[in-house]
Amino acid sequence: MGKVNLLDRLPKTKRPIGERAEVSTEDRILSWKLDREYFDGTRQQGYGGYRYDGRWKPVVERLREQYDLTSSSSVLDVGCAKGFLLQDFKELIPGIEVAGLDISRYAIGEADPVIRPHLHLGNASELPFATDSFDLVISINSLHNILPLEGVKRALQEIERVSRNHKFVSLGAFSNEEEREVLDRWAVVATTYMHEDQWEELFGKVGYTGDYWWFKPQL
Repeated sequence: MGKVNLLDRLPKTKRPIGERAEVSTEDRILSWKLDREYFDGTRQQGYGGYRYDGRWKPVVERLREQYDLTSSSSVLDVGCAKGFLLQDFKELIPGIEVAGLDISRYAIGEADPVIRPHLHLGNASELPFATDSFDLVISINSLHNILPLEGVKRALQEIERVSRNHKFVSLGAFSNEEEREVLDRWAVVATTYMHEDQWEELFGKVGYTGDYWWFKPQL
């Protein structure tokens, strides 16, 4: 297990944190539904329009280098949303086996028809896959957004269970009070984010042995 930034090639985006901090109760309720409003509504409700733009291709290249992925490898994306990352896996590593899981029926329904058959509706705390099913299991900026602490614990154990080799997760974290305040203002739907030290302690308690990095929205 190691702390490694495998998202360092992801294009940087400015986040309107002040705007998100002033969202209405109605917008928060709509965000929590993880439906059209969260993905394709306003920025106060979520993504403000989650569309394919190829930004995940450099991340695929980074993951391929890190974990020696080939056309005979298999990858699971937990919290895959519309499957854009898996789309790029299929394009850049022809023949690779992919699967995605997301809790949003809307997001899966909006996926590209090519990738939609590989996506599953479900909860990360109970993955519908056999033990040791995948060479790599990833979950990027997802678990802390949806699950309470006990659910996150189970999800990490499930990720450990279905991976026969590599794991990588990115989770909402802070190392000081300023970073915590930014997360408080940005995280419209987040339920579980903690100090970096608390996350690392949790990994040991639940038996998570994979790699990890932190989600920290920038002003």
